[in-house]
Amino acid sequence: MALVPHGGGGAGGSVSMNMPMLSPGNYTVWAIKAQAILDAHMLWEAVAPANDAAVNGKKCKTARAMILAGLPEDVLLQVVAKFTAKEVWDSLKVRFVGAERVRATRRATLRGELDRLKMEDGESMDVYAGRLAGMTARFASLGETLSDTELVKKLMDTVPDRLFPVVAGIEQFCVLEELTYDEVLGRLRAFDERVRRRGQSSGERSDDLLLYTAAQWWAREWSQGGAWDDDDDARSVATQGGGNRRGRCYKCGERGHFKRDCPELRKAPAAERALVADVDVEDNGLL
Repeated sequence: MALVPHGGGGAGGSVSMNMPMLSPGNYTVWAIKAQAILDAHMLWEAVAPANDAAVNGKKCKTARAMILAGLPEDVLLQVVAKFTAKEVWDSLKVRFVGAERVRATRRATLRGELDRLKMEDGESMDVYAGRLAGMTARFASLGETLSDTELVKKLMDTVPDRLFPVVAGIEQFCVLEELTYDEVLGRLRAFDERVRRRGQSSGERSDDLLLYTAAQWWAREWSQGGAWDDDDDARSVATQGGGNRRGRCYKCGERGHFKRDCPELRKAPAAERALVADVDVEDNGLL
């Protein structure tokens, strides 16, 4: 649409807004945008006059023209016989929303969808809040309003386990009936973002972050073929409890046996073998 005068048409008093195009599946969103545009141009009173007040004829014609500009041809031909903005609006509402009996059935169906709605494990708070907002708008289009208390309860009952600490804190220190939906959503969003920044998007520690005991650490190093220091013998005895795993031989440098069991030692002179035996006795605390 072209520029529509607003505020008397003075300098800086014109607003450029295009009426959105209505389609079979977007009536709820279309009605919200259309109402906002008409209200911005001071024309909504022509569609919904307060206390059945008289409607200005010029405003009524302008509002009707703006509404018709957002209709596809097939719908336009069906409401062209409506001569006031209110008649056009009500006709569209009945066509896309239905009569009161149909609306009651749709409200019951929508209530079931709301009861089944829950936040997925990998879903962000912004996405889930958008789904809840869409559900609220659908209820509003059917003439029902979801209260803040109902939204707060729904939000706290359907968040995943990673957000349970903040839910428990809110229930313990706050009166739920006094909290607004936006306030609770802000607290949950802040906690969720903090958890995600710490790399724990699932709310749980991954296996790589678990702490190992000394014995588990050296067993892990051994299984992965990690390099050990020269005091492997002592570590092996300490961590494996004197088990079958062996460190590096101080005689030949090979792994799998200690110096006292080295095949090379059998070839050494008798004096050297006796010295090794004495050292083993001292190490075992027998002297």
